[in-house]
Amino acid sequence: MASAAPKFLSPENGPRLIVYHQTIHDPQGNPHSLLPLLTNNTGITHVIVAAIHLNAEPGNITLNDHRPDDKRFDQLWGEVAWLQGSGVKVLGMLGGAAKGSFAQLSGDDHSFEAHYTPLHALLRTHKLNGLDLDVEEETSLHTMTRLIARLRADFGTPFIITLAPVATALLPDPSRHLSGFSYAALEGALGADIAWYNTQFYCGWGDARSTAWYDAIVRAGWAPEKIVLGVVTSPANGAGFVDAQRLRDTCARLRARYRGVGRGFGGVMGWEYFNAGEGDRVAGLESGRSVQAGWVAALGRVLRLHEQEDALLPTPEHVRQMVTTLPRPHVPWPDDAVQKLVVLGFAPHQAVAALNATAGDLELAAGFLFDHVLP
Repeated sequence: MASAAPKFLSPENGPRLIVYHQTIHDPQGNPHSLLPLLTNNTGITHVIVAAIHLNAEPGNITLNDHRPDDKRFDQLWGEVAWLQGSGVKVLGMLGGAAKGSFAQLSGDDHSFEAHYTPLHALLRTHKLNGLDLDVEEETSLHTMTRLIARLRADFGTPFIITLAPVATALLPDPSRHLSGFSYAALEGALGADIAWYNTQFYCGWGDARSTAWYDAIVRAGWAPEKIVLGVVTSPANGAGFVDAQRLRDTCARLRARYRGVGRGFGGVMGWEYFNAGEGDRVAGLESGRSVQAGWVAALGRVLRLHEQEDALLPTPEHVRQMVTTLPRPHVPWPDDAVQKLVVLGFAPHQAVAALNATAGDLELAAGFLFDHVLP
């Protein structure tokens, strides 16, 4: 006899379960459908369609490499409407690894309007529920406050505005990170307009193998309900992959630990949907589903169910972890490369950040640190 469908929390309550969707087609041009997220009862709450780019010429806006109204996206936009009709919120993502979008929004008022107007039109046309700002280029606090204030004025209170910092950017005295401006200052200025932070705990910027990095961010003063634990969904998507079984354990402990603290644990985001669960044992965890839906559903059972098993509560050992020194993240760079920068007087997390920023080039990383970290 088939088991009863799980009873999930309403989308407005409990930890969020989010996936990014950037690889929209397979190599043959066939769309990767989002509908298994619904038909497999995964518990998904939000999907973020990536990545919107504002190019140098005003009006030249693209979704990845093509205009958003290109016929290749017809199925995507149809599925977005279907997801929204089922209660899933769908956001766009602006920026990402391809730099330039925020530079286009950094000019004078005339330049800002010229680049912002097509973005506004895209959000309106496809009735997106919000916008995720993934700032991976040097950007001023003024640029961010102007953009966020304008989005709020144009789209109103229900519109969801999120950001996607690396984990180190939310720690006290953050080392060099990807965005340039201070997230703490931004939160202080416009925190009421920012729904949450899709925080990257991978590629050496943090670590999701335990709760320690997340706990450190909360101890730094951030509300847990605003911090979403960002992970890569497959080893192919970046360093720092955590297998689903261990990730479920981390999430269960975070949900239990922050229950009753505001909204509680902010949830999980996965980068990205199309290959979620590949290289993992997730198919065994959630049999009968596609691999992608299985990965999401495996987390949904931990994050989104009304009740948790007592076995998911934190153990004394995990409580002790919360007050111990922050461990080094799992990083793609050799230990000796990190240590060569440490002996120059930099902290391990600063060394890792510099190697990330320079693709592992030790000489460039050292120069980067001397130029940007030392007074």
